[in-house]
Amino acid sequence: MDWDVVKVKPLDGYRLHLKLADGKEGIVDLTPLLSKKGFQELQDRDYFCRVFPFLGALTWPNGQDISPEWVLEHLTPNTEEVPV
Repeated sequence: MDWDVVKVKPLDGYRLHLKLADGKEGIVDLTPLLSKKGFQELQDRDYFCRVFPFLGALTWPNGQDISPEWVLEHLTPNTEEVPV
């Protein structure tokens, strides 16, 4: 789908710079999710940085994932020079 995540790069804090299948780029802040059930493990910065795109979703090794639809809803325009 056009909104699938195809590239991801961790930034300071709990933000990710993303590139979507349609070429759109932006930043998503995952801080609000860190206290939610199933996402507390992402508070470990080293683990958070192990994020990768899988089937269009943001995914971590232990199975946490965030749908492309959620990403699209929370994506803010890229205002930083961040190569992905």
